[in-house]
Amino acid sequence: MRLTPPEMTTPTLSRRALLGGMAALAAPTAVFGGAPARSLFPQARPAGLIKRALPTTADLIAKARLDGPVALALVNAADGRVMEARGADVALPPASVLKVVTALYALEALGPAFRFETRVLGTGPVVDGRLEGDLILAGGGDPTFDTDAAAELAAALKEAGLREITGRFLLWEGALPYQPSIDAAQLPHLGYNPAISGLNLNYNRVHFEWRRQGGDYDITMDARSARYRPDVTVARMRVADRAGPVYTYADAGGHDDWSVARGALGGGGARWLPVRKPALYAGEVFSAFARAHGIVLPAAELMTDAPTGETIARHSSAPLREILFGMLKYSTNLTAEAVGLMASAARSGRRPGGTLTSAAEMALWARESLGLDGAAFVDHSGLGDRSRLQAAPFARMLARPEIRAALDGLLKPFDLRDAAEIGPPMQVRAKTGTLDFVNGLGGYLTAPDGTLMSFAVFSANPEARAAAKARGDEVPPGARGWSGRARGLQRALLARWGVLHGV
Repeated sequence: MRLTPPEMTTPTLSRRALLGGMAALAAPTAVFGGAPARSLFPQARPAGLIKRALPTTADLIAKARLDGPVALALVNAADGRVMEARGADVALPPASVLKVVTALYALEALGPAFRFETRVLGTGPVVDGRLEGDLILAGGGDPTFDTDAAAELAAALKEAGLREITGRFLLWEGALPYQPSIDAAQLPHLGYNPAISGLNLNYNRVHFEWRRQGGDYDITMDARSARYRPDVTVARMRVADRAGPVYTYADAGGHDDWSVARGALGGGGARWLPVRKPALYAGEVFSAFARAHGIVLPAAELMTDAPTGETIARHSSAPLREILFGMLKYSTNLTAEAVGLMASAARSGRRPGGTLTSAAEMALWARESLGLDGAAFVDHSGLGDRSRLQAAPFARMLARPEIRAALDGLLKPFDLRDAAEIGPPMQVRAKTGTLDFVNGLGGYLTAPDGTLMSFAVFSANPEARAAAKARGDEVPPGARGWSGRARGLQRALLARWGVLHGV
């Protein structure tokens, strides 16, 4: 799927919204209780009085009740001066804020104009519409390759005059190392934790939909896109009569074998499930489109050696910068892993051994090139909770002119508006990051007077996260409330900084 950036409009944060957010955390009553009857800081008061009345950072953190470390840093982007810091050298999980580092890593190693390429090759000549040899669908690591692109490739075969093949239909996924999931510690059915491969499709997710039909369920597993909904058999689902768990997964060799507890289905619904056999998934969908054009392919087989032969058709991705825009906007984990792995391959001249090896190479680069002291990564997406970043080095890195230029237009506006837009606006562009009991935010704050600041806020409750992982719940008790308080703290800190340093 090509991701074309929409027209960028920068939401603004009014002074009322800012001060209201601080008041919610600083008030002596319960956090996020009802709004005060009258404004805590009337607009007519002098700026100096408002600044003196601001709650302290310590007060805001205490009222958030996160029961774990909070690290934060604020830097003046004009001169790199640290304006405020707390626990700034404490290394915490960044969650998806790590994708900012991955974007910079990929831009340096691959360049903004880099494109992934998926090819269809033939190992022999095409004579009177017949390929005398094998047909190879060769992935180039493209994380955005989707069902629409597979359909276009199949149509290109027909346009090239191909009608049949005499050999095998082969799949090559060796452009990137295969992994069955990004983070093995995650629950198996989470769609944001799919397999990694050199041949991907639909972010390696399959659409599972169910509808009650009498006493049973009508189930579909398909590779849907904006234009097509081809059914697939490489991922299969069974309804099981059991109390729990809701989902189970088993590797059935040629396909993914899923089951779901009947009692969890209700009247109907749908969700995306991860695909563990992405090359076979892509091959099945491509083969279905080829068959629609009269080209019947044999059952797909995986190949290990690098493909050779003449290119019959190819699909190029959008430029890397456009892909990174989509990655940061939608926080797509597979995209982060694919571009990170490809960047490591480009830097070293060889395919990395896996995400752990590549992430370690990226962390070394980040420490040496970006000054990110204490950086330690286990992946490129932030999905693994053993990655670490420090707030102060990260905020200082964001303040560097060359980093600001590289990220210009890539970070999405952080919408903190309320219904009443009054007072001078404050603008925030940032990357969020969320895991259960882990939350991060890093980016840029433009104050009302035009002062540009870079910032980072990381928070975590390691004990609660460990307990949640041990329980195995998709939504652990207390996780949503904790995340809400962490986000409230971020808003209150932005409010404090915008007023204190920019009014």
